[in-house]
Amino acid sequence: MPALTALFTGAVFIALSPIWVRVSEVGPTASAFWRVLLAVPLLWALFFFNSRGRASLEKSQFIPLLAAGMAFAGDLAFWHWSIQYTSVANSTLLANLASIFVTLAAWVLWRQRPSALFLAGLAAALLGTGLLVQASIAGSAGTSPTALLGDGLGVVTAMFYAWYLLSVKGLRDRGAATLQLMAVTTTITAVILLPVALVSGEPLLPQTAAGWLKLLGLAWISHAAGQGLIAFALAQLPAAFSAVGLLLQPVIAAGFAWLLLSESLSVLQCAGGAVVLFSIYLAHRGRTNA
Repeated sequence: MPALTALFTGAVFIALSPIWVRVSEVGPTASAFWRVLLAVPLLWALFFFNSRGRASLEKSQFIPLLAAGMAFAGDLAFWHWSIQYTSVANSTLLANLASIFVTLAAWVLWRQRPSALFLAGLAAALLGTGLLVQASIAGSAGTSPTALLGDGLGVVTAMFYAWYLLSVKGLRDRGAATLQLMAVTTTITAVILLPVALVSGEPLLPQTAAGWLKLLGLAWISHAAGQGLIAFALAQLPAAFSAVGLLLQPVIAAGFAWLLLSESLSVLQCAGGAVVLFSIYLAHRGRTNA
């Protein structure tokens, strides 16, 4: 139960991130950069306080950590741009299609054949996701070129997100500590995103104190707390189930967008959210064979 609680709490915190991005005073790439840079000091302070100098980075972990940092940089960059072009519901839903890629990778690379019940949960999750996306498109200018671009960027995000989840799962299985993993990969991601943000031509600095507070919320709540809780959960839950469980994110994000950004929710979207929640239950029941 602690792992499930951590997974779902992390999903709630991350579901706030598209709200921070949408109301940010800086561009999407810049917000992705500040998201990780502002979290770096906090994560390293927590790591050193808890390890008290006893933990050290093994050479064999460098390449996997670099891969995780690269994957997360791609995930953030493409997702933040997707949020700017399409609805919060669409961008978050499509990004969480990572469950497809995680399940396929686990099956092909590690011969972790999913159970029938797990596949039923995944199918239900995709059905619910499809209902939400269809409802979101029907209720907005979803067929415009910019919205379609945003949807496409959301799919690319899912590929990078799946890579990140599998990388973190592998590192946690090898014994990497959660805080060390978060501190190192976040630092790598910040280094990668800095030149991208500089050449993007976007506004890089918020103009008000409220703008900085929004970036701090994105960094400390959505990234440090949200991703940290998910990294903890991945050590104790199958990767494929974790990815499906994280489909809770778009449901919560759609609710936040409705409350805070006035993005309306239709009956079809509510039905899709209910199907996603039921799919999480099925996946949980079938996860032992996944």
